[in-house]
Amino acid sequence: MSVPAQLSRRERQIMDILYERGKASAGEVQKAMPDAPGYSAVRALLRILEEKGHVRHEELGPKYVYLPVVAPNKARRSAVKHVMDTFFSGSPEQIVAALLDVSASRLTREELDRMAAMIEQAKVEGK
Repeated sequence: MSVPAQLSRRERQIMDILYERGKASAGEVQKAMPDAPGYSAVRALLRILEEKGHVRHEELGPKYVYLPVVAPNKARRSAVKHVMDTFFSGSPEQIVAALLDVSASRLTREELDRMAAMIEQAKVEGK
């Protein structure tokens, strides 16, 4: 299942909460949201996310509990692809260059070595 990239700010907040917790009721989501909208608005957003295929619900007694449908790693890949296509003309090289530009001073030698190893592995697998 592919994940549509377009989520509103509130929808992204809800997905972050669900990924962090694994599952949550509308009330639990509302309590975890910064500057939360009303309970009815949270329920409406959860219903929209369900219609978009991002979450599903289970009945737990009198309430619904919502769970993410797409695994976090698949959602991350979809989000990165969307950013790459939208802001970097689909170029992995450009997105990596931008990431290095904004975070180079914060990267440790070990992180850079692991990244270099990933690039070497990609070269091997690409042949």
